[in-house]
Amino acid sequence: MNEHLRTALELAASRIPVLPLRAGKVPFGNCPACADKACGGRPSMKNPGPCTCPDVCHAWAAATTDADIISSGPWQRAWVQAAAVAYHPGGADLTVVDLDDADAVRWARENLPATQAVATTRGEHWLYLGAMGSANGVRPGVDIKSTMSYARWLGPGTGTITVLPDIVRALVVKKPSTVLPAQQTITVPAPAGGGECRHRTPAYLERGITMAEQRITDAANGVHATVYRTFLAVLATHGRCGCLTETHIGRLFTAAQAKGETARHCTDAWTNARTTLGV
Repeated sequence: MNEHLRTALELAASRIPVLPLRAGKVPFGNCPACADKACGGRPSMKNPGPCTCPDVCHAWAAATTDADIISSGPWQRAWVQAAAVAYHPGGADLTVVDLDDADAVRWARENLPATQAVATTRGEHWLYLGAMGSANGVRPGVDIKSTMSYARWLGPGTGTITVLPDIVRALVVKKPSTVLPAQQTITVPAPAGGGECRHRTPAYLERGITMAEQRITDAANGVHATVYRTFLAVLATHGRCGCLTETHIGRLFTAAQAKGETARHCTDAWTNARTTLGV
């Protein structure tokens, strides 16, 4: 029995749902039967439950405490290739405050209640008892990993775990000013002809924005790249005719943030797409 499998079984015995990670700290990819959403159990915002596939196929939604599943079949083969053990904090009624660097650790020590801390490569994981929604980039260098997320197992850490405080829950509450970049007016040059939309009907634009929202929502991986490519496609079609409004742009930003992107990432992707197209 290899070390990762032994660790996974020990965690599962403590009712902590586990999964293997391959090199690069990423989950194993979908098996052929589950590719392209064929199984209907993709762990997305709309469908958060695990599917019935016995393979290590669905990131955090594959995490389990079932020792028979963990130590046999596709899972047993995955542990041979695994580079690390991960767990689903929300499934264990835990929340991990992932502090990515020294500045984030310093902020936590000054602002958050002391709790169990685990050293990471560049910072620390602070563990609290209680589950909540997950979110990336809640402040510089700080991610929240709980429900619908996974964290690497790096050992039990030091200190006594404390109950999840309201100050941590408040970190994922999006203020209106962070949902949409209202402070940044995004304009597109009007073409000759007074800025009239060159497309057939307003429904054409509405359909395009709806399809763009869906493309972002359906992204199973590579969210950063999908958001950028979607912004690029929208701007390539509508960026020069003067028909895009802040409402349309806000809808795209909201869809991206629902997939874990921060307001800063959205703004950067939009700016980069505009620069690429020269609009």
